[in-house]
Amino acid sequence: MLDNVRLEVMQFLEKKVDGFIEKFIIPTEKVWQPTDLLPNPHEEEVFFEEVKELRALAKELPYDFWVVLVGDTITEEALPTYESWLMDVEGISQQNGGNGWSKWVRFWTGEENRHGDVLNKYLYLSGRINMKEVERTTQYLINDGFDIGTDQDPYKNFVYTSFQELATNISHSRVARLAKDYSNKLLAKMCRIIASDEMRHYNAYSEFVKQIFEVDPSQMMIAFGDMMKKKIVMPAHFLRESQGVIGDAFEEFSNAAQRLGVYTSQDYIDIMKRLIDKWQIDSYNQLTDEAARARDFIMNLPARLQRISERLTIPEKIFEFKWVQPALVR
Repeated sequence: MLDNVRLEVMQFLEKKVDGFIEKFIIPTEKVWQPTDLLPNPHEEEVFFEEVKELRALAKELPYDFWVVLVGDTITEEALPTYESWLMDVEGISQQNGGNGWSKWVRFWTGEENRHGDVLNKYLYLSGRINMKEVERTTQYLINDGFDIGTDQDPYKNFVYTSFQELATNISHSRVARLAKDYSNKLLAKMCRIIASDEMRHYNAYSEFVKQIFEVDPSQMMIAFGDMMKKKIVMPAHFLRESQGVIGDAFEEFSNAAQRLGVYTSQDYIDIMKRLIDKWQIDSYNQLTDEAARARDFIMNLPARLQRISERLTIPEKIFEFKWVQPALVR
């Protein structure tokens, strides 16, 4: 169990959850659904022509692009893992009908679930992907779970989700831009809309952290510092293909994302800077000694990571995933 102060802060903020849902979640009747963005099989007179066009445009997309799109899809489809992890956070309860925080998690999950759904359907219709291997990888990722270093600490978990929602916003936005460059307007629109969802979710989780800073600044600062020391790992860091070792596919997926410029080490640094600005880290002076040290560490970290990033080299050799058959794409 964590200290009582964290639980009290979560109970205090719980009173605002309905307002958070109203501000950051779009009602089900108004929000987009995957059918809005894909050929609709009920419209038989145009369905097959639209699928034919979708498949023709898919042939123009390069190999690394497909690797990144598949990796993004699998990450989005591992949502059951993420929901079960958040439901275990201190202050979030499913007992006796749940509390305000579990309501938030369900609403957030409902929105996120659409992302993997629409991307999976696109991959299936494209005809460019070995869907059985993708499905196996998704099941492995859910089976294997993940360890993001947050335990049940709500402060650390909200730092993580703030970081990750912004990272996925960047990734989906860049994929949308690349799809547009290949004249794939449908896929570009799809990824752009997903990115917009991720930005709303980033705004929500970063607002949670901001409000925690207002009532418990020292412990929130320490939690932020702890997460930065450990480094934010991606939710798919255990990614593997069938008969593979846990995590063996993630590095190659990351290399493909770096080669394309979809998500890079520089983005990691830029996100950290953005969070520092968002939460006005340099403005906190009345802190405990431990929290003050955490603040100084956080403020100095981007420059340190920048120096390390400048020495990194990304392999140019393309790894052949089971998800994508090279002969079909190149």
